Amino acid sequence: MATNHWAMTKRSIGPRTLLYPHPDLIIGTYDASGRPDAMAAAWGGICSSRPPSVAVSVQKTRQTYANLVEQREFTISIPSTDYVREADYFGIVSGRDEEKFAATGLTPVKSDLVNAPYVGEFPVVLECRLLQTVEIGVHTQFIGEILDVKVEESVLGEDGRPDIEKIRPFAYDSMRQEYYGFGKVLAKAFSAGKELKK
Repeated sequence: MATNHWAMTKRSIGPRTLLYPHPDLIIGTYDASGRPDAMAAAWGGICSSRPPSVAVSVQKTRQTYANLVEQREFTISIPSTDYVREADYFGIVSGRDEEKFAATGLTPVKSDLVNAPYVGEFPVVLECRLLQTVEIGVHTQFIGEILDVKVEESVLGEDGRPDIEKIRPFAYDSMRQEYYGFGKVLAKAFSAGKELKK
């Protein structure tokens, strides 16, 4: 019986929340009294093209969970590498105990389209309305329709599209609990693989 050499070189590390890269997403919500809150979430990403939608998973113990259930609207702000410290802070303290915007000196800006704040200093913002929720273990996945994306003009390329090198987002490594920046362009999508087509 043939041995699969590649399978033999891999070591099992068990079921873990491992994926590369995890995005660093800042969920903006208001609480019942209208107080702005922001929470860092790495369990999230685009989940539908039509309608354009994003999913974020939040534990029931978080203040953001209660805010999402009550308001049914939220924003996602994407921080640049200039704000790693502030983004990390948004994930390690609770909105029940801390005024996060005051502590970081960042600006809560009310969304034009939804009843939720976004982080004024962060270059990219998604304005979302809740479509549905999915219960998954200790997390609830909140799926939101993206009603609009707002991008700072300074991070747009000459073609008018967001430029990742100007945005400078970063990713989270859940195994090492570290943040990483992105490198250079490797290839053009939907083009690099064409040479392999028969």
